Amino acid sequence: VQLQASGGGLVQTGGSLRLSCGTSGSFFSFSTTGWYRQAAGKQRELVAIITSDGSTNYADSVKGRFTISRDNAKKMVYLQMNSLKPEDTAVYYCNLHLYMDYWGQGTLVTVSS
Repeated sequence: VQLQASGGGLVQTGGSLRLSCGTSGSFFSFSTTGWYRQAAGKQRELVAIITSDGSTNYADSVKGRFTISRDNAKKMVYLQMNSLKPEDTAVYYCNLHLYMDYWGQGTLVTVSS
C-alpha cells in the first residue's frame, strides 16, 4: 500500500493550506485514516483522524482551525488547515490504519511569523 501526500509549503501566519493524500489501497473505505505531524526535535503527534463511517477526532491544538475529510471513491484524505500558526510548522504524514499502520512520505508545512 502506498500513500502519497501533497500540498505542503510555506505560508504566513494566519494563512491556509490544504493537504491531500491518495492511496493505492483497495481497502481504503474500510480504514481509519488521518494526519500526524512531527516538528523538529519532537515526537510525531496526532493531528486529526477520520474513521470509515466519517467520525472525526482532532488534537486540541488544531480544533476549530483544521478540518479532515475523505473521499472514498477517490481514495483520498484531505486536511484543510486555516489560521495557521508558527507552531504548526512540521512535516505532516498521512496515515492509513486497518489491522496495521501505513504511512506516506510526509509533506513539509512551514508557517512564518
